[in-house]
Amino acid sequence: MATPDHRMLSLPESAGRLLLHSCCAPCCADIMNGLSRSQIDYTLLFYNPNIHPAREYALRKDENKRYADKLRIPFVDLDYDTDNWFARVRGLENEPERGVRCTACFDMRFERSALYAAEHGFPVFTSSLGISRWKDLKQVNGCGQRAAARHPDLVYWTFNWRKGGGSQRMVDTAKLEQFYQQEYCGCVYSLRDTNRQRKEKGLQKIRFGVRYYGQDTEA
Repeated sequence: MATPDHRMLSLPESAGRLLLHSCCAPCCADIMNGLSRSQIDYTLLFYNPNIHPAREYALRKDENKRYADKLRIPFVDLDYDTDNWFARVRGLENEPERGVRCTACFDMRFERSALYAAEHGFPVFTSSLGISRWKDLKQVNGCGQRAAARHPDLVYWTFNWRKGGGSQRMVDTAKLEQFYQQEYCGCVYSLRDTNRQRKEKGLQKIRFGVRYYGQDTEA
């Protein structure tokens, strides 16, 4: 098990409220724990129109809402506007993970998050996307900072959630809570590529809603 996190977090520029964009419960839970322990006033925002199919989207969102309710954290559910997402990534269908398609995807999600923050009086926003080792932290932070720059006095918090054992605590918390375990990044193209790789290894295609952290057998 990972070493407990005893850090006390402080928002940049002594801001009073934080909007936390969440990609999923497993990535977000340890961040939420740290913010709650530090008595930071924050709201969780779920805006991920990249997730495909709709059944997978609902699974991920519901797990995130379940944990927010457990911690009594406000949960904002924005639109599942997949048409806009497909329009943003048109022509990038064959780009690799961490490439320009991911940048376009992050830009869209962060621009909407930044707009919500500006409209509802949040001086700072951040995201759980950067905690995953599968993501390029510089890429994620760059997208967040560009989105924040669209609005006067809005800051994107570039805190490195991986440090101090954050990546391991993320997994430990997911097992403890038995979160749904997604097996691909989220979009239809990552699903396609993951299934292609699984086929090359002689593995079956991804099945939705059957794997959960902390369980030895499929639920």
